Amino acid sequence: MLKRTISMTAAGAALVVAAVAGCGSNAQPIQVNLAASEVLAQAAQKTSDVTSYTVDAVVNLSHAQEGDGKVQGRMLYQSKPELAVDLTLDTVDMGGRSVPGGVRAVLQGDTVYVKVEALKELLGGTKPWIKVSLSEMGGDSAQVSQYLTQIQQFDLGNMTKLVTASQDVKSVGTESVNNEDTTHYSGTFPVDAAVQQLPADKQEQAREGLAELKDVKFDIWVAADGLPRKLALNGSKEGATLDATLFFKDFNKAVNIQTPPADQVGELPKGTNN
Repeated sequence: MLKRTISMTAAGAALVVAAVAGCGSNAQPIQVNLAASEVLAQAAQKTSDVTSYTVDAVVNLSHAQEGDGKVQGRMLYQSKPELAVDLTLDTVDMGGRSVPGGVRAVLQGDTVYVKVEALKELLGGTKPWIKVSLSEMGGDSAQVSQYLTQIQQFDLGNMTKLVTASQDVKSVGTESVNNEDTTHYSGTFPVDAAVQQLPADKQEQAREGLAELKDVKFDIWVAADGLPRKLALNGSKEGATLDATLFFKDFNKAVNIQTPPADQVGELPKGTNN
């Protein structure tokens, strides 16, 4: 049961974060006369300059077999001087089954630290954090891999590329998001076509994350610098539904991502990473 809960949680979070919008810091203000599709294309082009950001997310999902679920949390991200991510999921619930204490994962370089009380007990750990070297982690450590997948899916650039597959995006007005002026764009994108916009090594992961959906409706609020401040996603297929809202801030601001104290970290028990 726990493994199923972990799997559904990962799928839900991966579905959302695979869709998160990417942006760049050296953007010039977008001209108001640009067509909506051109705005998305420019935003996709600006993703490479972003080196850090913060995202807050609330994800509501349902599944014909698993029931209703909710994932809520936040993530800090930096790409320089080395890749570092701090992911906190305060609420992880699916079908009335929750993960007590939530989930915490920290990635620095090629090492991931995971803190899940139920996962610690399942793997027989004695310390609150489990440390895993990505270069040594094999396919059998599925529980840790699920949370690593969630981290990897928080790729801002990939989302912008996904929404550029939209053939019906349009501007629907201007709105304030967290006291910033933005332009609101709305549209849909077909999953199959959207996945083709991604780099080849990202397509399979995104396809798996979006497998339960057909056409995804999106709303994105873009500020004058071309960076998204808010993203909403809605989709459904054969009884599975997704309703997610994400807020972005602190682009290219310094983030403080710390690994847990050494005396609180244990190794992945032998026999689970081969």
